[in-house]
Amino acid sequence: MPQQTFDDLKPYFFTLDDLDGPLDWSRLFGNENPVEIDIGCGRGKFVVDAARANPDRNYLGIETDYGKGRHGAKRLKKRTLPNARVLGGDVRIALDRFITPASIADFDVYFPDPWWKRRHKRRRLFTADLVQQMATALQPGGHVTSWTDVEEYFEIIAGLMDDAPSFQTLPPPTQLEAAHDMDYRTSFERKKRQAGETIYRGLWQLSLEK
Repeated sequence: MPQQTFDDLKPYFFTLDDLDGPLDWSRLFGNENPVEIDIGCGRGKFVVDAARANPDRNYLGIETDYGKGRHGAKRLKKRTLPNARVLGGDVRIALDRFITPASIADFDVYFPDPWWKRRHKRRRLFTADLVQQMATALQPGGHVTSWTDVEEYFEIIAGLMDDAPSFQTLPPPTQLEAAHDMDYRTSFERKKRQAGETIYRGLWQLSLEK
């Protein structure tokens, strides 16, 4: 089967198959600004909003679902945002093969899939291996932010991050009342908060000495 191409949305959307070596951030974004990665960016609300609000920072959303990733890329293209891109593929492969150590300012992991069924729990994103991969990719002092509405999953995430010797646990930002219907980090956060559900939030900082 021939390789599927997505040239219609380049440079806003590309896949792991398009890469032949580590990502060159200055080439990808055309500047030397800090790079923040949104793992599991979905349809791109956070990446779009953050890129618009922070033009001096670059954002890369990584999404395994190409349909969702392309939706986010269309939003970037429509707004001609030069400081944001979406990469289609498995973040674990990206971190292993295509992201240079100590090159990322921050990671965001918002509402990762909880994989409710027992036989599917092994597919959960957060593992000790992912924590180590993020630690390797982060610059000293970089942050990992993770939110979820699933208390059981948050306990797993917090346990992994709190036990990682390279990370320090920080108090997460206080949840504020939304000023308007778009004043949420993600569409999923809006849905859950408007339903009155609890959002569990975590923030961790990589040691300044790696």
